[in-house]
Amino acid sequence: MFYQSPTHGKVDLEKLKTIVSNFMKVDKKAKYEIIVGTDSQKIENNKYDFVSALIIHRVGWGGIYFWKRILQDKKISLKERIYQEATMSLETSENFVNFFKTNGISKYNIQIHVDIGHNGETRDLITEVVGMVRGSGYEVKIKPDSYGASKVADRYT
Repeated sequence: MFYQSPTHGKVDLEKLKTIVSNFMKVDKKAKYEIIVGTDSQKIENNKYDFVSALIIHRVGWGGIYFWKRILQDKKISLKERIYQEATMSLETSENFVNFFKTNGISKYNIQIHVDIGHNGETRDLITEVVGMVRGSGYEVKIKPDSYGASKVADRYT
């Protein structure tokens, strides 16, 4: 599996882990936020583009991010898309939980940013999706605070 980065280009999982680890070692006293968000867009009839973003934010000093794309060739409803976005974010987070723990980064909680909010068609899904993410042990943010999904991941869909 490969991730893309505007700074580092195409990287595999091991290289991504090294980059993240080195980025966080630069300033060990800084406050960091680790954010995962996924967005999707319909690109053709029955074809969808899902993008998950991993963001390492050094609060007050910028950050780095990586993203991966999955194309799905099957018709799905909006509800299914939102659930798939949340599931992809959870899977991406799980890929890093053990890595962060083994590299001494366990004091940072991963935030999941979901592309739903109180306005629009997704408002009826807030309770369900937020409950699913919280039930998996993660902090969750919705619009307008879910920039990991609605800004970073959205940029690449």
